Amino acid sequence: MNELVVETDGLTKRYGDRLAVDRVSMTVKRGEVYGFLGPNGAGKTTTLRMMLGLIRPTAGSASVLGRPAGRPEVTARIGALIEGPGFYPYLNGRDNLRTMARYQGLPDAEVDRVLEMVDLSSRSRDAFKGYSLGMKQRLGVAAAMLGSPDLLVLDEPTNGLDPAGMADMRALVVSLAAAGQTVLLSSHLLAEVQEICDRVGVIDQGRLLRESTVAELRGGATLRIRATPEDTALAVVMRMAGDEGVRRVGNEWLEVDLPASAAPDVVRHLVSRSVDVHEVTVAERSLEDAFFEMTSTGAGEELVS
Repeated sequence: MNELVVETDGLTKRYGDRLAVDRVSMTVKRGEVYGFLGPNGAGKTTTLRMMLGLIRPTAGSASVLGRPAGRPEVTARIGALIEGPGFYPYLNGRDNLRTMARYQGLPDAEVDRVLEMVDLSSRSRDAFKGYSLGMKQRLGVAAAMLGSPDLLVLDEPTNGLDPAGMADMRALVVSLAAAGQTVLLSSHLLAEVQEICDRVGVIDQGRLLRESTVAELRGGATLRIRATPEDTALAVVMRMAGDEGVRRVGNEWLEVDLPASAAPDVVRHLVSRSVDVHEVTVAERSLEDAFFEMTSTGAGEELVS
């Protein structure tokens, strides 16, 4: 699990005066789902293109599967969907994949396998030009999966999918990782990343702000307590959690930096001081909350939960 599949060191891309990617150093481990998170225009796609050898970095380096990015022997072990999928419009979905499979020396059975995995078998003989955006996206993911590559790079794979399709795609990504493949998933959908990714890299304005597990980025759970009289309740919980471990939230709530397991003890202490406890809940910070704390308001407004 600790073997590195992707490693970048100071990866930088400049277009004239515009710095699109600024010294990004990140790692992706074998068998994990890595979420590459950031608002539109943050530099996600440019970084992925450099990893795949599609564009050259201005500075820095990227290695994939232990070799420099872009080498033919590396590219053969990667499946990728970057931005919108491109296919022959007058061929049907299956024939588009058959064409790609032949370039890779793969049999038609492999085409049927990936079509089934993305739930597109029943529409595989329809012309690509008549596909909806979601169907095109499914076909693009199927193309990336041809030959069971070691690394899958998926740029916004749920784009255009309805809620059921998004759920299916999330389940597919998790199953691929469980089977041993590594998935690098680029997305601006925070709830999606929170649900399926093992680790995340947060990029904004071309710079990697943080790389960690989802749990570390979200932080631990806290207790929220609604009790009266509030002054007495505040004094009690401050003795238990410390002066810096208690905050007022709104007009009625106290947020306390204690784990959920401490709730019974907190309630006992409050009741012993004649405090009426109206409600105790466990509050967990979402990935969206964590992201907004790290980025500017302008960048955060482009993200959805």
